[in-house]
Amino acid sequence: MTADRTHVEWREWGPAPFEEARAADRAVLLSLTATWCDSCHEMDAETYAEPRIAANVNDGFVPVRVDVDRRPRVRERYNMGGFPSTVFCTPGGDVITGAGYLGPDGMRQVLGSVREVWADRGDDAGRVPRALAGDPTPGGAVDERIESHLAGQLDEQWDERFGGWGDDAKFPLPRTVEFALKRDRQKAVQTLRAVAEALYDADDGGFFRYAGGRDWSDPRREKLLTDNAALIRAFANGYLYTGEEALLDPVTGTREFLIDRLWNGTAFGGSVAPPGGDGRAPRRDLTGYAGGNASAAEALLAVAAYTDDAASREYAERVLGALAESFVRDGVVSHIAPDDVGDGGADPPEGLLSDHARVVAAFAAARRVLGPDALAVDLVGVARAVADEAIATLREPAGAFRDGPAAGVGLLSEPLRPLDGNVEMAEALLDLAALVDVVGDADGGGSDDYADAARDAVAAFAGAYERFGVQVAGYGSVASRLSRPDLVIAVGDDPGSDLHRAGLRVADHEAVVVPAAPDPPEGVATVRRGTDRRDATTPEDLLDAVAALTDGGRAAG
Repeated sequence: MTADRTHVEWREWGPAPFEEARAADRAVLLSLTATWCDSCHEMDAETYAEPRIAANVNDGFVPVRVDVDRRPRVRERYNMGGFPSTVFCTPGGDVITGAGYLGPDGMRQVLGSVREVWADRGDDAGRVPRALAGDPTPGGAVDERIESHLAGQLDEQWDERFGGWGDDAKFPLPRTVEFALKRDRQKAVQTLRAVAEALYDADDGGFFRYAGGRDWSDPRREKLLTDNAALIRAFANGYLYTGEEALLDPVTGTREFLIDRLWNGTAFGGSVAPPGGDGRAPRRDLTGYAGGNASAAEALLAVAAYTDDAASREYAERVLGALAESFVRDGVVSHIAPDDVGDGGADPPEGLLSDHARVVAAFAAARRVLGPDALAVDLVGVARAVADEAIATLREPAGAFRDGPAAGVGLLSEPLRPLDGNVEMAEALLDLAALVDVVGDADGGGSDDYADAARDAVAAFAGAYERFGVQVAGYGSVASRLSRPDLVIAVGDDPGSDLHRAGLRVADHEAVVVPAAPDPPEGVATVRRGTDRRDATTPEDLLDAVAALTDGGRAAG
């Protein structure tokens, strides 16, 4: 229990405060905050620091403070539409009511109302949100209709006047951009240019989180590792398709921002808040989170693959080493490195779907870009162990993946099957399946196991595809890969050879390129899509082979 400058005696998330609430016959007050969230700190200063409110909270409730970056499963279950989230719960964790930011007057009113409801109804006042009701996901067939529908949404939701998608606040939507790069390149590139103009910080590097205005005005200036990693990858892929050098400028600046402002000596930290008043330096969260670091490594590997950038390769390798050494144990991924738990509670989460998906993707990408011997770790072995653990522990009989273990305090025991997490896992599993198909499966199950798990995860949501918009266009990307064979380029030469570099720079960011492949022999690259295959011995031959099997094949740079 800690009493901070707010005068509220905050408890840490865990079983203890809920047991305390049961014993004391009180409701629980959850305060969901983040280091990067200015409104969270304003609520601390204006509301929780007010002595009478703090006394009311301490006397009538069991207050629990949750950092949403450290506890993403709590965030997804108790989020009231943004942060801060102010949530009142029963001792069992069911939701009584909730709100976002509350000023002093609003908090006084809500505290009184909740105390009355709790006194009158007790546990019966709580409810389990509909998303956690355990209803089955809407399964269906995975076919070309999914890609076609979401490609149509690129037009349907396009903002002709300002670019980007939607007619309200503008989010960068990096996975939507990547989906559009293969289906409507003009819109994808226009969006990247708008993001660079409005959300890239030309002074200090890095991308802001989103723009509050439809015209890309009013940027929200917090910078999160996960967002920046995804945008590095999207801009690098934009360069891959267009060869437009200007798209690399924000990539370089953001890489430098990550190194200068978020590197903690071992891995990248999670966020930088907007600049403080009175010249105060922005708050930083230098905690290393597994998923964010894995995404950063994968993004930097893409930059290194397309441009031979040495710094991107160096930091990708350093992050991968940290992940293998400190975050992954017997296939289980810890959300936070065990030696970096800090004050976030003695029981840091592990086995989260998003962390597993991103680690699989990063280590599969490392084998494709760096080759088998770049690090003192079996890259494919790590990817397979993490994928196998997720399939064994998070996959449900109907095929969807849960967001984490089916146990925990409060609503953590309720099933949540996030679409975006399932998309990320399916994409990573398809990359791994294609990789294992090339390098062999001596260590266990074959590539079909991963491809089947990916298909099942996508099929688990396919019955609702007609309701999906561009915000989840990544679902269309992975459905497309399941509807037609991947482009796979097996290179007999070592990584960094002319053939390998040519394969990496084919204009298809979903192509799986594998150097030091056991087949074909040295000096040969085999290009295949399904049962069609062609051999090449020069970069020019490789591009011709790709063109013969696809609609394109032009390389960048």
